[in-house]
Amino acid sequence: MGTQPGEPAQPPKSSKPSKPAEPSAPGSGSKPGGGGDGTTSPPPSPPPGKPAPPPTPAALTLSAPQRAPADKRWCEKVTVEFRNTGRSPARSGTVTFATHIIGALGVDWATIRSSQSLPTPIAAGATRSETYTVCVESWRVPLGMRVETQDVSAVWE
Repeated sequence: MGTQPGEPAQPPKSSKPSKPAEPSAPGSGSKPGGGGDGTTSPPPSPPPGKPAPPPTPAALTLSAPQRAPADKRWCEKVTVEFRNTGRSPARSGTVTFATHIIGALGVDWATIRSSQSLPTPIAAGATRSETYTVCVESWRVPLGMRVETQDVSAVWE
């Protein structure tokens, strides 16, 4: 359909102005930047707990010996701290002391080893301190000499 020269152009006949869209209800529609329905889902459940690692054997670490004089020159009091870093208790064992016999001029004349029982049980993760009286035979320490317990070791089960 064309227009004849000199006739004004007419808009199409079927065009009616349309109604504006109805406003949406409050809270409906998507949130800015989102595209969801506005609901939140619960956080994902955590993965099931890992089983506890199997118990490891007792593992003792010993402190340096803390020495104190005893009532006899051939004895001394030795305090040792035992720390169990394993996951099982130390149920039995032996502590070995290396006691040096020192002369008046500081010469180390001999080293005598002696053993005593471990202070058991020592629970997993626990620390236990024990004071031992460590002695050598009196004839080994003449007047003017002394004893020094310098090394401590332990074996345990």
